Amino acid sequence: MLHRLYAWTLALAASPRAPWWLAVIAFAESSFFPIPPDALLVPMALARPRQAWQFALICTVASVAGGALGYFIGYAVFDQLARPVIQLYGYGARFEAFQAMFAEYGLWVILVKGLTPIPYKIVTIASGAAHFDFLVFMAASLVTRGARFFLVATLLHFFGDQVRTFIERRLTLVTTLVATGIVGGFLLLKVL
Repeated sequence: MLHRLYAWTLALAASPRAPWWLAVIAFAESSFFPIPPDALLVPMALARPRQAWQFALICTVASVAGGALGYFIGYAVFDQLARPVIQLYGYGARFEAFQAMFAEYGLWVILVKGLTPIPYKIVTIASGAAHFDFLVFMAASLVTRGARFFLVATLLHFFGDQVRTFIERRLTLVTTLVATGIVGGFLLLKVL
């Protein structure tokens, strides 16, 4: 079954509409969608390695645009939706401490977390909630998301055939490592 899903994903990645889906997923993941764009970027770059950097550019632009929406959600809707819950549970002082920490170290938080498996939507919404400078947020997002997606694309461009062979031979191991990375990202988020 896993091999059929892998084959289906590669077929989708090779379809003419794949870049549009990649843009939609990258945009949505930065503000509300749970699945990272890597789920489509990797098979697309494996299916068409010569276009890997084009796919990374699509991912970057759409992810940063989606980050602006996530920022807006944190900035404009946070007080109406989340702040009452925070106050109800007595976490008001903790959130104020978080805002102070984010005001001081927000740029580093954005740069570091934008490269990790921690869901980027958390960074975008937190940036808006902390009223972090929007232009600095957008510039940092462009740098960190671009670095992440172009690194993946570059590796797949140069080593795509070897990566594809490795994945096909060790599909269970690869999916286990990816799942572990995602779960680890969420656990790391809880610790931080």
